[in-house]
Amino acid sequence: MTPVELSRTVLRAVRRAVDDGELRVAVPERVVVAPPGPGGCGEYATNVALRLARPAGRTPQHVAEVLRARLLRADGIGDVVITGPGFINISLRESAGPSALVEEILGAGDTPYGHLPEGDGERVLLHGAAEVRAFVHLDALVRILRSQGRPVRAVCDTAPRPEWIAVLGGGAVEHPSAEHPSAEHRPVEHPPVGHPSADHRPGERRPDRPQPLDHQPGATPDTPRVSVSVSVHVRPVPAPADPLPLGRDAGRWALLRPAAHDRPRVGPEHLEQREGNPLFRVRYAHARTRALARNAADLGFRAEPGPVGMDGTRPLLAALADHPRVLAAAARHRAPDRLARHLVTVADATQPLLTAVLPLGAEKPSAVHRARLALAEAAGTVLADGLSLLGIDAPDHL
Repeated sequence: MTPVELSRTVLRAVRRAVDDGELRVAVPERVVVAPPGPGGCGEYATNVALRLARPAGRTPQHVAEVLRARLLRADGIGDVVITGPGFINISLRESAGPSALVEEILGAGDTPYGHLPEGDGERVLLHGAAEVRAFVHLDALVRILRSQGRPVRAVCDTAPRPEWIAVLGGGAVEHPSAEHPSAEHRPVEHPPVGHPSADHRPGERRPDRPQPLDHQPGATPDTPRVSVSVSVHVRPVPAPADPLPLGRDAGRWALLRPAAHDRPRVGPEHLEQREGNPLFRVRYAHARTRALARNAADLGFRAEPGPVGMDGTRPLLAALADHPRVLAAAARHRAPDRLARHLVTVADATQPLLTAVLPLGAEKPSAVHRARLALAEAAGTVLADGLSLLGIDAPDHL
């Protein structure tokens, strides 16, 4: 059972509990499962009981017990333990664990692992100042939000410098044309719904209602009309130095990896090919997984998910299983730094595996070698996808 399948299983348990009258609550659209935190157990945990307790008028423990009884009857689940105030910890049956996760990652096809198909949910308009870090954040957020099926546009309040686009990319960001002065497209920051200043007055537009595009930042007569449900101003702390000398990949990493409220460091350390450079570690781990696939082909074997037969892979499996949750959180919080830090975690957890994939000396390739190669390729796939969402190249050779 994969994390996505487990999430659906938990959601079905909630729905059945509601249908049977044991819980009186609105069924959520999605349930998040992730590796358990401190004090937890099993492969995955969920806080769905804590989320549903108040609207259901029950204690989290009661909700967790109701769901536990149904989860224990589900295929692929070995055990369910309730810890803390109501966390549900789930252990999978042996046949439903790591191999299924690797198969899901490698067999994702047109919709990469952790991505969601495009939906009809709330449309997001991102806008930010014509400052280089805000410009790069806008571009990365468009990629991340679209990976989660969110309809999104990003608009720079004024035209960015041409060299930003030439060096750093940013083709997903719109900006006012020369025929439409930027003063006409300044974003209006609306107070939250319910705030006293949000009260409707004659002649004013209600801020809690979607605005027609001709009242949105960066709109031009040629821009398609799209209703917007959420308007977000992206305002990371400005870059203290010009990132262009670093080039596209290192420059974007320098601006995206720190949290938006942190002041980024823009310096030559991002170009160093050494262990102390997180970007190098991520790209090196990806390149090594690709090299292993080439070397394995030369030896006449290919990846095949199965038991890897070695200790030390649990952190990697946990990090790979956490990838969909990280993408969802990065989109929800408009935080590309979460994805960047996650890629470092995946890369570091991949290192112990890299030297154990290929057979040594006269040893012949076995099922274990094929399984380790599959796990390495899964890690490389996640690293490549994450770098792509940040707008950074993932080379096969370093």
